[in-house]
Amino acid sequence: MAYSSLAEYIEFLKSKDELIEIHEFVNPILEITEITDRFSKQNSQKNKALIFTNTGTSFPVFINGFGSETRINMALSTTHLDEPKERIQQLFEKAVAPKHSIFDALKMLPLLHELQNWMPKYKKGKGACQHIIQTNVSLDSLPILQCWPHDGGKFITLPMVITKHPKTGVRNVGMYRMQVIDSTTTAMHWHLHKTGANHYKAYKELGIRMPVSVALGGDPSHTFAATAPLPENIDEFMLSGFLRKKHVELVQCITNELYVPADADIVLEGYIDTTEELFFEGPFGDHTGFYSLPDFYPTFHVTCITYKKNAIYPTTIVGIPPMEDAWIGKATERIFLAPIKLLLVPELIDYWMPFEGVAHNLVIAKIQKQYAGQAYKVMNTLWGAGQMMFNKTLIIIDENTEMNIDAICNAIFAYCNVQHDIYLSKGPLDVLDHAAPQTGFGSKIGIDATKKLLTEIQDSANIYTNLYSIIPCDQHETIGTICNSLENIFSKFIILCDKTLEIHNISTKVWHILNNINPLEDCQHITLHNTSVLLIDGRTKPQERTKRDWPNPVIMDEKTIQHIDEQWLNYGIGATLPSPSKQYSSLSQNNSAWLYSHSQKKI
Repeated sequence: MAYSSLAEYIEFLKSKDELIEIHEFVNPILEITEITDRFSKQNSQKNKALIFTNTGTSFPVFINGFGSETRINMALSTTHLDEPKERIQQLFEKAVAPKHSIFDALKMLPLLHELQNWMPKYKKGKGACQHIIQTNVSLDSLPILQCWPHDGGKFITLPMVITKHPKTGVRNVGMYRMQVIDSTTTAMHWHLHKTGANHYKAYKELGIRMPVSVALGGDPSHTFAATAPLPENIDEFMLSGFLRKKHVELVQCITNELYVPADADIVLEGYIDTTEELFFEGPFGDHTGFYSLPDFYPTFHVTCITYKKNAIYPTTIVGIPPMEDAWIGKATERIFLAPIKLLLVPELIDYWMPFEGVAHNLVIAKIQKQYAGQAYKVMNTLWGAGQMMFNKTLIIIDENTEMNIDAICNAIFAYCNVQHDIYLSKGPLDVLDHAAPQTGFGSKIGIDATKKLLTEIQDSANIYTNLYSIIPCDQHETIGTICNSLENIFSKFIILCDKTLEIHNISTKVWHILNNINPLEDCQHITLHNTSVLLIDGRTKPQERTKRDWPNPVIMDEKTIQHIDEQWLNYGIGATLPSPSKQYSSLSQNNSAWLYSHSQKKI
């Protein structure tokens, strides 16, 4: 179904017991985050969407609306997350099927009609999102969150940022966090690889002002589409139309020529002056589970705020997984399997992006293997495919391996020769990858865990007794010193981690280690017991070894945790849930992330 508004979606969640309402005052500064984090890390029965009706403003805050498998399906009106992929597959098969007669061609008409229904429609006059027009702009009227203690300020975290290319007119709808600078301006955090940044560059080359509009709310399919890794020439509102099986209705903004969804709750209209100095934005508690450190980004000037009657402010928080963004990523994984397979990697059977890999740190790809070296062909293809270029660790398995942790580990143990089946490469990385030696550029590791053909190097008999050993050790211990202590270790992979991880579960260890490796520097072959072993240094790196600041994991401060504990029963939301931050507190390091919290400046 297509939701007519965000409010309709919220009512639907309420009818399905997927929503908790909190009517007591909760401060958007840190407190909403702490309550939401407690719910987002619960199992499916306790993990609920939340609406805070008393925020100190006239707008309720809605959060965690995508934060479970059940709710992401509800948001996208699907029964299971493979459903859109199956639709894409069927449409492709119809489109490319041989046409032997005029009657076969006529069978395409329903398909063309369906395609037409996905295209956005332009409505004359004003939309529901423009019932109230605020030209005396003040962002203070919105309940914008400060999510985490060392954030540089308040951030809009669930925006649909709408721009168009100045020459081609092609529209982009992206999701880029926006740090509030003052009551009329925000930073615009679009990474250098993103379409919004490409549009900005085009306007800057022309030396002209760039119109920008930001929509919040409406049908949740719009919001999901803004996160999707679409090619630059594919309209995100078309994807939303495909998902909701109904076109998106757009209306023109009041103060610029851009179009926004008529059903949006809130719209920020404005511009970016491309001749203006950049703003030193951040830090921000990010989806990697670490703070992303400050950098320079353009300033967005708000010229008008419009909103519908009884508008709701949607937002999200990100941090140590699993959180709401993990389920958005899961939907992206399932939906985009079909186009990757159909257009790029025909041998691809399936792929999986575990939550611990925070989208770009770990991907497992399952292929139908037919020839020697095929795993490396797939690695290079995927590393060249859109936003898959940000992947850092890629494991290839074949059709004989089930897509689960135990089976994948067994395949690596049985089929991966650490001397011959480990592939190190260089390429673009996510800007948020703090282990990369340079922002957005570093190294990658590929692991061929497919069963080897006769023409490939087989794994010889060995003395390994298990796949891996995780060794907690001090950050300053040298590799040589550590190797001298490994006499009784008989593993293919020896993984070093911080001592502070010793008390945590394997999921936390995988998340922390993957974030901390730059493969070319941190993965090396060593010889133990006359056998080759791959040593992976997943420790936090001391400052003298890095060219960049090393950020802290994202956890809540003790004062806020204590306040929420004391107030919990007043919220009327059941028994007190423990703070997830408490189990991660030992991971904090002395670092420079917090130094920037109050030092925003322009260059």
